[in-house]
Amino acid sequence: MKTTTMTKAALAALMTTAFACSHAQAQDESATLKKIRETGAISLGVRESSVPFSYYDEQQHVIGYSQAIALKVVDEVKKELNLPDLKVREIPITSQNRIPLVQNGTIDIECGSTTHTKERDNQVAFSNSFFQYGVRMIVKKDSGVKDFGDLANKTVVTTAGTSEERLLRQMNAEKSMNMRLISAKDHAESFLNVKTGRAVAFVMDDPLLYGAKAKEANADEYLITGTSPMSEVYGCMFRKDDPGFKKLADGVIARLQTSGEAANLYQKWFTQPIPPKGINLKYPLSAEMKQLFAKPNDRALD
Repeated sequence: MKTTTMTKAALAALMTTAFACSHAQAQDESATLKKIRETGAISLGVRESSVPFSYYDEQQHVIGYSQAIALKVVDEVKKELNLPDLKVREIPITSQNRIPLVQNGTIDIECGSTTHTKERDNQVAFSNSFFQYGVRMIVKKDSGVKDFGDLANKTVVTTAGTSEERLLRQMNAEKSMNMRLISAKDHAESFLNVKTGRAVAFVMDDPLLYGAKAKEANADEYLITGTSPMSEVYGCMFRKDDPGFKKLADGVIARLQTSGEAANLYQKWFTQPIPPKGINLKYPLSAEMKQLFAKPNDRALD
């Protein structure tokens, strides 16, 4: 009888411990991973014209350097949840709506061309950085514009909802440059303003300008110029307060960078001909990027 009582007590203790562990695990579970498991799908925010990061090819498939990284994260999610047939939904986004769509759960992660800033840390979370760059401008060769100081009293365009929009407003306020600013809906429309003469310069992330120029049949008519006033980084963006999902994304990016796979992806998208027209950006890996790959981190640089 005494033995039976001890067995029941031990069993009760074991069940209590198991329940406590299960409850703790449920509390620690990533909210994003839970949503993905319950819906059987992961929603990716994708860009339509951010060459070579995230853009449509001729068959309307999303391709690019950032998209390749996003799909590596998807592969890790499939393994983590043991869902090899997980559906992948690609949702087109813009610079204006990308943060609200992350916040309201429409998209789970976006690895396009979103700058990680300290201000945005108040709204969303970011993974380890996967790209570091400067800010410059594209102009017509005969514009006479060589640097940012030459933009005083001129019409300048950038894309709405970007960090460049904030930068130009700040330059206007602090340096009394009297620039007339146009905020276009996307990068393609921004460049169109320069091509049609509505604006003298399109200010944007350096690599995106190379992508825009490389697509042009008359690319030699344009010049990418200016001393970059800042250095910035891209990261994958997802909802705040989800350390489990951030750990997963950070781990994927760190492995890509330290293994050499990220450098291979970079060579493919920035130094070789890419779809849809076989353009080559001729944008070699910088010393800053090599340092980032050697020591992955999630620091905002602004």
